Amino acid sequence: MQSTAAHIASATEGHYKLIDRVSDFEQKQSQRPDFEPLKPIALTKSPNPTWTYGAGVAQDPTALSAKHIEVDPYAPGRPMINNYKLLISGIAPRPIGFLSTVTSDGRKNLAPFSYFQVVDHDPPMFIVGFSSRPDRAKDTFVNLKETGECVINTVSESMIEAVNATSIDAPFGTSEWDVSGLTEAASSTVQAGRVKESVFSIEGRVVDIKEFRDHEKQGQSVAATVLIKATRFWVREDATNDDVSHIALDKLRPVGQLGGMAYGRVTETFEVPRRRWPDEVQKSEALRRLEQNSTVGGCT
Repeated sequence: MQSTAAHIASATEGHYKLIDRVSDFEQKQSQRPDFEPLKPIALTKSPNPTWTYGAGVAQDPTALSAKHIEVDPYAPGRPMINNYKLLISGIAPRPIGFLSTVTSDGRKNLAPFSYFQVVDHDPPMFIVGFSSRPDRAKDTFVNLKETGECVINTVSESMIEAVNATSIDAPFGTSEWDVSGLTEAASSTVQAGRVKESVFSIEGRVVDIKEFRDHEKQGQSVAATVLIKATRFWVREDATNDDVSHIALDKLRPVGQLGGMAYGRVTETFEVPRRRWPDEVQKSEALRRLEQNSTVGGCT
């Protein structure tokens, strides 16, 4: 007889199903232009080089005239999948957190994560989010709880098919390293291996796990975030400078996650320097007015 948890998971699968079957993808892809490997990355002017303080967004006339729709993410009848699709298409691009971990008895795991980011540099800290889902928690989350260690590997253009393959629902005991064909290299401070093909890898240890028990639902894994502190960096030698303080973009060639099953690559960049108020106020009447108003307001 089906267990209560399994019954609930089955009943809510459509509500929580994140992976849709794609029909005729190979046929559709065959009609698209070929991917151009190592395409030169152009450096252009910024979107509005003549922008002045207080100007707002003059280039997009719809920015103020367009109406917005208010959405309650917890509204009765709103499927969780709608929030998922909205967030991954609206918060983009997102880096891929490609984590290698091991179980407490030494079995290896390799998996990509959509909810991932660096959150500090002193100390170097990273965060990974684990969504609630039917049935058991993700293997990576279990491994992080049990061993407290991992390696975070960056994902370059040339790796994306292999990385994507590690997310397949393989039978228990199947190695994602073997499924992907990626190469495991030894780490220095943790048991998990790093991905040799990654330009940049970070060994790390868990410093905090926050489980969202107030969101817990019967038959589903608990949602959680894991905070990870770096213990070692590994940078490909030809991709960095002498003091290892920079990674060349044309070597890293990062891939960003977009909405649906789309990814983006960097083919064009522009630069916008951060300004200092003492320097800028001398050149801008708008800033001088703001400074004067602030001074006057502070005296009343």
